[in-house]
Amino acid sequence: MEISGLPVELWRLILSYLRLPDLGRCSLVCRAWYELILSLDNTRWRQLCLGCIECRHPNWPNQPDVEPQSWREAFKQHYVASKTWTKNAQDFESSNCFYLFRRKKDRHVLRVGQGCEFDTLRAALASAGVYDRIVLLPGVYEEQSEIILKVPVEIVGQGKLGDVALLVSIDQHCPTTRLCNVVFMPAWFTPVVYKTTSGHVQFDNCNFENGQLQIHAPGTCQVKFCTFNQSSIHFHSVALGVLENCEFTGSENASVTIEGIPSSERNWACKHLTTLAKSHCVLQASDPTLCNGSKRGGWGGPPARNVRTCKIVVGGDQSNLLPASKTQLVLEKAGEKEAEVNGRLYTAKEGEAMTLETDSSDSELSTSSENEEDDRSMYKLSYRAHGLSHMLAHVIHSRPQTNGLTALQRDLELKTLQQELQRDKEAQSLASSLQGCLIRKCLFRDGKGGVFVCSQGRAKLEGSVFRELTYAVRCIQNSKIIMLKNDIHHCKASGIFLRLAAGGLIADNNIHSNCEAGVDIRKGANPLILCNKIHSGLRSGIVVLGNGKGIIRSNQIYGNKEAGIYILYNGNPIVSGNHIFQGLAAGIAVNENGKGQIIENVIRENQWGGADIRRGGDPILRSNLICCGYSDGVVVGERGKGLIEGNTIYGNKGCGVWIMSSSLPHITNNRIGHNSIYGVAVFCRKDDANDYLANQGGNENFNDEGEAASWENDLDSEDERFTSRRPISVALVESNSINHNGAAGLYVKSSEALNVIANAIHANHDSGVAVFQSSQLTRLANNSISCNSLGGVLVESEARVELRGNGIYDNSSHGITSKGDGVIVENDIVGNRGCGLQLLQTADMKVTKNRIQSFWDYGIVMLDQTKGLVQENLIFQGRSKKTILQQVSNAEDCIVQNNKLLTFKSKSDVAWTLENPPARPHIEGSSRGTSTATNSQKVTTMSTRIAARMDGGCHNNGSIFCTIL
Repeated sequence: MEISGLPVELWRLILSYLRLPDLGRCSLVCRAWYELILSLDNTRWRQLCLGCIECRHPNWPNQPDVEPQSWREAFKQHYVASKTWTKNAQDFESSNCFYLFRRKKDRHVLRVGQGCEFDTLRAALASAGVYDRIVLLPGVYEEQSEIILKVPVEIVGQGKLGDVALLVSIDQHCPTTRLCNVVFMPAWFTPVVYKTTSGHVQFDNCNFENGQLQIHAPGTCQVKFCTFNQSSIHFHSVALGVLENCEFTGSENASVTIEGIPSSERNWACKHLTTLAKSHCVLQASDPTLCNGSKRGGWGGPPARNVRTCKIVVGGDQSNLLPASKTQLVLEKAGEKEAEVNGRLYTAKEGEAMTLETDSSDSELSTSSENEEDDRSMYKLSYRAHGLSHMLAHVIHSRPQTNGLTALQRDLELKTLQQELQRDKEAQSLASSLQGCLIRKCLFRDGKGGVFVCSQGRAKLEGSVFRELTYAVRCIQNSKIIMLKNDIHHCKASGIFLRLAAGGLIADNNIHSNCEAGVDIRKGANPLILCNKIHSGLRSGIVVLGNGKGIIRSNQIYGNKEAGIYILYNGNPIVSGNHIFQGLAAGIAVNENGKGQIIENVIRENQWGGADIRRGGDPILRSNLICCGYSDGVVVGERGKGLIEGNTIYGNKGCGVWIMSSSLPHITNNRIGHNSIYGVAVFCRKDDANDYLANQGGNENFNDEGEAASWENDLDSEDERFTSRRPISVALVESNSINHNGAAGLYVKSSEALNVIANAIHANHDSGVAVFQSSQLTRLANNSISCNSLGGVLVESEARVELRGNGIYDNSSHGITSKGDGVIVENDIVGNRGCGLQLLQTADMKVTKNRIQSFWDYGIVMLDQTKGLVQENLIFQGRSKKTILQQVSNAEDCIVQNNKLLTFKSKSDVAWTLENPPARPHIEGSSRGTSTATNSQKVTTMSTRIAARMDGGCHNNGSIFCTIL
């Protein structure tokens, strides 16, 4: 009959009454009929699929309300799967046409139950032939001894699931078996309900109550649409087993245990299971329903464009996060302010000075009148070509949205999993590997453990949900686990544990709302953690300790109550390309001798320090963007160490870098700007440290389920990755650009030695450098200190400093003000609005071989009871008619001798210049074309390396907010 003879709607109504064989015959009539049969997907095919007692909803148990892409395809898969258990028959190869004469298998149906030919399952099995079907009528079947399966059979329960219950213990000794629509409960004599040591077993739509399944190599199994209530599966060296669409609830231990190296001996089913697994790989045919935000606890859609820049866009459920536009707004305002402050840069013809036309909001160097310009041009000294001028020019020209920071956007995007797999062959190999046990689209809930992998076991988890367990996954003893697109949340301990040299790939998972860490790595474990969302945890996002390692890359880690990543007890991971934001403590904390390489991450909007290093922590912190934090950018606490290099530390509400006593950081080549308080602060201590450490995670309970914290037995020697580090014995701040911070560029209040070398300290809203306390020597060498809102360098009483080879230019108050002790040697102090050098109170300074000029005030002023030696200085007259040098001090120990005073006599005089040597600072090997924004910066070669012994000091802890408030 022609299709056009009736309306399509009427045809669909008629065809909805046909049985499955009739639908198949109709689809073979012609193409029009075939397409008509396909159009019944949401009607008849859906009805057939849901009405089959051997299967459940295709998206059960995680998303039973989400329809599959095709009901017909889902029903086809169920139907085909019900036949695959018989595919172990050997094909004869003696003749290509032999199959024409092969006799078809005669399958009998044996019925068991009241009124049937068999009363018990044991009796039916005794009479069953190969591949016979045994149908169990509704009822309870109990066996008093173990049943041995010697021939392949199919055991199917009749009626709804739950109508047929088996209280048995079955030991399979045949090549293959299938069991369907049956409830298994353990017999009185053993908890094992089913065991196989060689053959393949397939379970479809079964329930397991309080029992165990044991699969031993070379045996295999396929379990689909089954429920395990207080039951578990044990795999022993199995080459390959598949668990699909199963639900595990109420387990007293691990629901699935995989142990032993996968056996090299394989049975007939391994080839079939491998083909099945690869055909449904989530990386090849990703199911969009897996990312349904309403069902995945805020998984949300993929990030539109996660970039590492001022304009940071974060994927996920934005209703739970602070708007990313807030970060953008903060940095845009900072950029506007910087543009307003810096004015324009112009260079005169060769030999003339570089000057800044600025307003009072930057350095308060606005000119008094137009008539002064001519006079000033006669007195000005050129210092444009000093060794750090390239850093200063970069600061002046940079615009956060258009220049330096957009380079970070191009270089350091948050990569997708596909991009990571393309560039990392090891990750690609892991993602495609298939050994041990495959667990796909399962639900683990309301129990102690989800999956336990041990003794070199192998497991792969795809698209499963783990919730409200004690732990989701535990991998130990050289085992490997591959986890892709799983949802792990609300665990009572950590979500994922890796121990004892465990490894594998953890990628594209949603790990959130766990009571301890999202991922816990220790005791030599070395996983690859890529592209996950790890958020909303009640403790840290990732913990690495006890000699744990790992590669942590391209993850979004946010909203955790403690550190986003916490490294301690010789933990030594590589952390790169992650976005770590909006945490309630530090972004990254390195504590208790932790190490690690922390490279090219975006760390923003965290409540505590962006990076917190203390108690022997010794990481490499390189090329990160640390911005918009609610406290300090980087905190180096008591006994903290580490190399902090090439980072952009920007727009934090506290300090850019906070250094505490008894610490030995090496801080080099960083851009530290637009922070609300100090650029770099060095303090003796911070009060109320215990409050800070408790919130930071210092009291972390690192015992998992009663396990002793025996990390001390697993510590290795220094990792080879750190052998290229330059050793230092005094805290070192070198080659940084410190600009536009809300208070002093560098603030020192410490009892220990400090070296400050070759930094550009520019346009900060207080003094460039303020030394309030320094019982040990603070050395400032070869720095450029310019255009700060107050003086260039302030030294308070009883502080000890050495200023050597610095260029101190165009600050809004005095160039150097000192009430303390020390030496000021070979500095250029030019163009400051106050005096060039002012000595006050009981200052005791040796001032020699400096070049000093103040346009408006005295070159050198000595007041009160100052003493010391002022000799061999070259002092240029400014426009002011005041004397060049003023000595008010009456102290006998104040010696002023052999200074050269240059006065300006007439306009015909040759303009003064800074030459022999040229303007300071002098930096060997400096490149004026090098930008401090470049991520691959190298440490600038210094003409003199200054080192000093690290003496004692304050060994007490300190709190983050003491000085901030």
